[in-house]
Amino acid sequence: MSDRRQVLTFFENEKELMDRRVADGIERYRKGDATLTVLDSAGKPICGARVKLTHKKHEFKFGANLFMLDELESKEKNDLYKERFAALFNMATLPFYWDATEPEEGKTRYAKDSTPFYRRPPIDLCIEFCEKHGIEPREHALAYDQFFPKWLYNASVEEIKTALERRYREIAERYADKIPTIEVTNEMMWAHGKGKTAFYEEPDYVEWCFKLAEKYFPNNQLGINEAQNNVWVHNGRTSDPYYAYTEAAMLKGARIDAIGMQFHMFRTREREIERAPMMYSPSNLYRHLDLYARFGKPIQITEITIPAYSEAAEDEAYQAEILKKLYTIWFSHPAVEQIIYWNLVDGYAHFWDPDPAKIRASQGDMTLGENIYYGGLLRFDMTPKPAYYAIKDLLQKEWHTEVEAVTDQNGALSFRGFYGDYEIEIEHNGRIEHRTVTLSAKGDGRICTKI
Repeated sequence: MSDRRQVLTFFENEKELMDRRVADGIERYRKGDATLTVLDSAGKPICGARVKLTHKKHEFKFGANLFMLDELESKEKNDLYKERFAALFNMATLPFYWDATEPEEGKTRYAKDSTPFYRRPPIDLCIEFCEKHGIEPREHALAYDQFFPKWLYNASVEEIKTALERRYREIAERYADKIPTIEVTNEMMWAHGKGKTAFYEEPDYVEWCFKLAEKYFPNNQLGINEAQNNVWVHNGRTSDPYYAYTEAAMLKGARIDAIGMQFHMFRTREREIERAPMMYSPSNLYRHLDLYARFGKPIQITEITIPAYSEAAEDEAYQAEILKKLYTIWFSHPAVEQIIYWNLVDGYAHFWDPDPAKIRASQGDMTLGENIYYGGLLRFDMTPKPAYYAIKDLLQKEWHTEVEAVTDQNGALSFRGFYGDYEIEIEHNGRIEHRTVTLSAKGDGRICTKI
C-alpha cells in the first residue's frame, strides 16, 4: 500500500457515515422542487409546450483565487488561464493585500494600468474579468496585518487606525456595490506573535476592524477567516480556540456574518499521514462543520490546497480522489455556501522578489514555497490535471439537472433540481424559444416565463 493509498483509508473507514450524510444533505439542501409556468405574450398559460431545462450555473459558490490573471509569461498561457477559470468557477477571490494595493502611501494600485506586482493583478482588471464571465468576486483581505504595507511598520496604533479607515473608505467607494463578500480579518490565530504592526497585538483588533467594516460596508457580508491548523485539528467543541475567539468578538459587538475556514494540506509527502486522521476523516470534518454551524452563520471553505506532490499519474489521481471526497462532504453540509480552491495552476505559488538579496523563484520552479506541493488544478504547462476534471464532473455532471417535459393545461410542469440558473428551450406551434430562469433556495419554487 502506498502512502497516498493509506491516507484514503480514513474516508473508506467511515464510508457509511459519509454516504448517509452526503445523500441526505445534497438532496435536502442543494436541490428544490419547482413549478415552471410558460405564458404567452398576453400572460395566458400555454398548454402542450415541449420544454427542456438544462442546469447551467450553481447558486452555491465554487471558486479559486484569481491572483495570476494576466500574470503568466505568455499570451497563450494567460488566455488558457482565463478560459479554464471561467469554465469551472462562479466565484473568484481577489487580492486586496494592502502592501500591493498601496505599496507607497497615497499611491493605490486599483486601476487596470497600475504598475505590475506579482500575483497581485489590479482589482479593476479582476472585476472586469468577473463581470464578463458572470463570476462573483470575493474580497481578501481587508485588515490582514501580515500584508500591511511597510510604510506602516513603525507607525503608532492611532496612525494605523487612521490609515486603515481611509483604506476601508476608498475600497467601499470603489467596490462595495460590486463585491458581496468582504473578508475583514484573516489568520489572527495563525499569525499570533508575528504581527508586523503595533496595532496587531491590540486586544480589540478583531472587533474594531469589524465595527469599522460595518460602518463602510453596511450591506455587504462580513467574513472572518482562519488557517486550517486552528480550524480542523481540535476537539470540535465550543472551547476550540477559533470558535471561542469568534464568539468573543461577536459578544463584543463584531458583526461577523460568515465563518471562513481554510483547508491547506501543507505537509510533505512523508508527513501527510500525520494530519490525515483529522483532515481526511469524514466524522471529524462534519463534527467541526456542525460546531461552527451553531453560530447560525454561513460557512465558507475559503482556501484549499490538496497536494499531488509530483506530475506522476498515480499522485495526480490521488489528489483528484481526495478532492472529490472533500468537495462532496462540504457541498452536503447545510451551513456551507462557498468552496474556494487556492492556486489554479502549478509553478506560480512562490513570490519572485525584485530584491536580489532575497530568495527568488523563477516561474515554474517547483522547489520553493507552496510550489513544492504541486497543489494546483492545472500543471505548469496549463494542461488540466485529473483534479480539475474531478471538480468539473461534480459541478457539471453529477450535481446537474436536465429535464424534458410537456406543460399541462395550466401551462405548468413540475421538476426537482439543483439550485441555480437554467437554460430552457421551449417548443410550441413550430417555434423554438430560449430563456434563462433561476431556481433559488431563497425562493418558493414558482417560476414563470413568457414566450
